[in-house]
Amino acid sequence: MQNLNFPKFDYRLKSTENKVSIFDVIRKKFIVLQPEEWVRQHCVHYLINHKKYPQSLINVEKELIINGLKKRYDIVIFNSDGSIHLIVECKAPSININQLTFDQIARYNLVLDATYLMVTNGINHYYCEMDMKAEAYSFLRDIPDYKQN
Repeated sequence: MQNLNFPKFDYRLKSTENKVSIFDVIRKKFIVLQPEEWVRQHCVHYLINHKKYPQSLINVEKELIINGLKKRYDIVIFNSDGSIHLIVECKAPSININQLTFDQIARYNLVLDATYLMVTNGINHYYCEMDMKAEAYSFLRDIPDYKQN
């Protein structure tokens, strides 16, 4: 797998039936290692080890319904009150991040109502803070570190 623009972390791999899997500390199981999963795992470890978000507030690859269609978000971080702090959309490194990617996470946020959005392909990361009253967002240099609320 290619090097990403995230800090390195200790990961566990296993190979079964000609497939390599990586251990997901959130789902507590091995997941087939695809390029997007490689990005997702780097991002999860970045959020835990560098931004100090507790594992207990992180959710990975869950289904949500948008306009009657089943979709899956990549990473969500909850606030301690159950509201959503951050949504992360992960793409494979070969995928360029463009307006369609932002449109996708914006559609998810219509349902999830997160304060922050992050889009990454492992190479480039984009961060936004939402202003739901003004129905606007502003780009940030980074997402904030975890603060107990």
